Amino acid sequence: MAFETIFSNISNYLTMSTTTVTLGARTFILDKAKAELAYNSKRVINGKVTMFFNILPLKYQWAYDLYKTMKNNHWEPEDISMQKDVEQWRSNEISDVERWIIKMGIGYFSAAEGIVGDNVLHVVREVVTAPELKLVLGRHAHEENIHADSLVYMISSLGINPHECEAMFEDVPTITAKNNFVTSNSRALRRDIDLTITENKQALAKNIFMFGQIMEGTQFYGLFGMILSLYRQNKFPGIGQMFRYTLRDESNHIEVFRNLLMDLIDENPDIWTEDFREDLRQTMAEGIRLEKAFIRDCLPVSGLGLNSEDFETYIDYIADRRLTSCGLAPLNESVSNPFPWLAEMMDIKKEQNFFEGRVTEYQKAAALTAVSDDEL
Repeated sequence: MAFETIFSNISNYLTMSTTTVTLGARTFILDKAKAELAYNSKRVINGKVTMFFNILPLKYQWAYDLYKTMKNNHWEPEDISMQKDVEQWRSNEISDVERWIIKMGIGYFSAAEGIVGDNVLHVVREVVTAPELKLVLGRHAHEENIHADSLVYMISSLGINPHECEAMFEDVPTITAKNNFVTSNSRALRRDIDLTITENKQALAKNIFMFGQIMEGTQFYGLFGMILSLYRQNKFPGIGQMFRYTLRDESNHIEVFRNLLMDLIDENPDIWTEDFREDLRQTMAEGIRLEKAFIRDCLPVSGLGLNSEDFETYIDYIADRRLTSCGLAPLNESVSNPFPWLAEMMDIKKEQNFFEGRVTEYQKAAALTAVSDDEL
């Protein structure tokens, strides 16, 4: 049965006080008041806890809509050819700076994607109570697995020693600092927590803000820009394509966590104090500081026609967009986007494989949501 029909039937049912169904000698009475109570008990946190995955009737329509978009955007790393990437990696046409950017990208994201997915499953999804929220968060975590798998595919295709990537995660201080920044917050929430207490609700809201708007929403974007700069110059087309799909996914993850944060605050206005809002702004400022130091390690010398200063400006620009989208004051109001071409790179409704001429369309039912300039 189509969902439109189901919603219509539910709407008709809720206009009645009770519905009586008689089948032979059996009679069933469906009580409108109980159904309304079940619907009204749906909340981001502290809602009705049930072992049953009763998504309908939907209260958080945005969560179901994003789940459908994310599912329709499904992709698999092995569908993308790495032949040209391997040829370039083994040739002399790639500079040391370009190789370093690829290694930093693989080294950082091979850990970061897992950190995000782990937090989605073991912190946020554990405490939300509405089934449709659990549904979209499950899809979010699944996509982090795909991203991690894509990095394994890149490493094995290029023949990079995986221990080298592990060493970068352990030994590059700016990678360690970025990861500690978010994992210390996540680790603090892995306990029985009373979410009727304002302080604990604020701790959860901060986690959602940090992972959605700072880590995935801002700190991922420096390396995204660098790798897509290479792709724009016809270098590493397979890796570039996977990062384009990853960035499209990230735009949906950012929106999942933004909506989740806004609904959490709407249902719990005690969270949104002036001090807490300023704490979020200062947390973003710290995230920016860590990201800029990381950018300088990724691009220690000018290359690709770009320099670290441009990327630092870009991070300021992205961060302010994340802040304002959550109703927070920007940190640098006058900053403009130094890379407007990045929005064009994200328009991937139908993608022509650059080197093989093969058309790939990952979107089902032609409902792909492309990333616009407003989302970058």
